[in-house]
Amino acid sequence: MPRERAPAVATLDRVLKQRTAEGALYEKMDGGKVRCFACGHRCAILPGHDGVCRVRFNRDGTLFVPRGYVAGLQVDPIEKKPFFHAFPGAVALSFGMLGCDLHCAYCQNWLTSQALRDPVAVAPPNDITAEEIVRIAVEKQAPAMVSTYNEPLITAEWAVEVFRLARQEKITCGFVSNGNATPEVLEFLRPWVDLYKVDLKSFRDKQYRSLGGKLETILETIRNLHRLGFWVEIVTLVVPGFNDSEAELGDMARFLAGISPDIPWHCTAFHEDYRMSGSGNTRVRQLIRACELGAEAGLRYCYAGNIPGSVGNWENTYCPTCRKLLIERSGYRIRRYELENGRCPGCKTAIAGFWGHDWKVPEKDGGLPGRVPRAIDVRPAADLPEELEHASARGRSERAARKLGA
Repeated sequence: MPRERAPAVATLDRVLKQRTAEGALYEKMDGGKVRCFACGHRCAILPGHDGVCRVRFNRDGTLFVPRGYVAGLQVDPIEKKPFFHAFPGAVALSFGMLGCDLHCAYCQNWLTSQALRDPVAVAPPNDITAEEIVRIAVEKQAPAMVSTYNEPLITAEWAVEVFRLARQEKITCGFVSNGNATPEVLEFLRPWVDLYKVDLKSFRDKQYRSLGGKLETILETIRNLHRLGFWVEIVTLVVPGFNDSEAELGDMARFLAGISPDIPWHCTAFHEDYRMSGSGNTRVRQLIRACELGAEAGLRYCYAGNIPGSVGNWENTYCPTCRKLLIERSGYRIRRYELENGRCPGCKTAIAGFWGHDWKVPEKDGGLPGRVPRAIDVRPAADLPEELEHASARGRSERAARKLGA
């Protein structure tokens, strides 16, 4: 029998099931079962049941998947994703849906990612068409568009529907993902996705299994992304007591350098959130040491994030040949940009990245802008039950309380 759910979760489930279409990433099996291969779980789903993600489900032998809504839509600095080697200083129209195939205790986006799993994580959908999303990107002059906030692999069909239209407007598209992918979904995405950020959360399988995944699946995804020609950047949230040992961080760095020394590695600071407290926030010295380990392993572009202005030169991009400062950053602000057509102006070394054709950092009032994330107002779903609105308000209050340490 399908799993029992809390009342608010059951209501949200019913609302979301009305915003679906038949999926592309599955095969039919005997007895009405379907095999989904949108993520590494490869769920075999019985009729009337859903997958690990809770948002892909089997209705009478057909896999249905999310379509036609967003839970978040925002204009972000592309550095927030973070992509440091793609369109520096640009804005990226960012959109996300609900659900995730993992259950990280320290998730920063748990109100959207843990919907249908955590009764407090109730975020109502906002109806929107793919055409409307692309129109907003054009209006905001965003050269990039990113599927983010929840896990985009489990909503890959919707992302591709949007990205097909975005490509017609010459918008570059990307995923911000946990990397729990399959070869099939990466082949499905490749014609439409150029930028791909993977969270490498640990280098120990035991730790990954505690989050609901497997280490080898993530590592194979990173290998496949590079092989298929995606522009890949890796983020590791350095969590005290979870993945912060020098041995583990060094193993991560050596693995990435073994694929390509040009893969940017972002080591970012953990701040207590969601269900993980008591471990303390990441110290500046820990981030700097992680970057040093990356450089020692041969990675050319290591960055420390989430503590702007406190990590010395580890926010900046330098030429790996002559060490000239090429991009100076402070948080999301580009303070200095020296690249010329993707090359160091001094020694002419080509700097790995997805720089775009003749890309120039936008200027404002004679200086380089500091981009501020701005939410986009979209219409709430007209058929939302009142109980779902109340549950969503309680979830927002709970999130605020947890961030304040209440």
